[in-house]
Amino acid sequence: MTSNSRRPGRAWIITPGLYEGRFATARKSGAAVAVVDIEDSVALPDKQTARTASEAFFAHPDPTCTLGIRMNGLTTIDGIKDLAALAAYTARPDLIVVPKVESPRDIELVAAVLDTDGYTPDIWALIESPRAFDTLPAIMRAPRLGGVLFGSADYAASVRCGLDWDTLHYARSALINAATAANIPAIDAPTWELDDPGILRRDAERAKEIGFYGKGCVHPRHVQVINEVFTPTTEEIAQARAIVAAAGASGGTVTTVDGQMRGTPFFNRARALVAETDRTS
Repeated sequence: MTSNSRRPGRAWIITPGLYEGRFATARKSGAAVAVVDIEDSVALPDKQTARTASEAFFAHPDPTCTLGIRMNGLTTIDGIKDLAALAAYTARPDLIVVPKVESPRDIELVAAVLDTDGYTPDIWALIESPRAFDTLPAIMRAPRLGGVLFGSADYAASVRCGLDWDTLHYARSALINAATAANIPAIDAPTWELDDPGILRRDAERAKEIGFYGKGCVHPRHVQVINEVFTPTTEEIAQARAIVAAAGASGGTVTTVDGQMRGTPFFNRARALVAETDRTS
């Protein structure tokens, strides 16, 4: 697998690396990407145990989804130990999530340690600090960067602000703008309310509307809602095909579709949706 080789799935699930009993549930949750976590969900005394246990997450032939790991930050001793362990894994992850990224050097270091002739994992940056937002354009230019994820909890803790959508709207918008400029996908943070599907659905709809490619989650029952929201509806696909057809009929000039003016930006968006639909169907 190589960086930017393909777009990721819409739903990402993350599960603690300390609990092997949950590994199969995450892998079979229906999420397109399943990530085992040895960072925030694991206490310091348990890091080595989780580091060792997590290799089993990847020891399955023909997995039904992309399998990844969230390592510890590279400014910590555990992050360095993680890289050494990952380089020695027999069963290796498809994807590496690097937390606390604030420089393209973080991505370059992971690639330098892990890349071999037969193994080049996707490397994703978790953007979760004000300093990271200050250096976003440089981070986005890292050659091996596959995509970015928004770390809402750590960002809010750094800024000492709330976690609600309006409070974090600027950060999300800035991340989407930078990712789009670099032509890489961005995945929204999980919704931390576990028992209210209405809140989850609203958050997912907002994330899709603002431009996120998908959304993370920490519970298997969130996967279906995320997949439903981010999968284009039959109506959306039909409308896109109608716009593409109208673009062809008008020779690419401004026209109307269902009483609405449509021009080049609408044509391009509709073509992209139709192309993605046809590619994945």
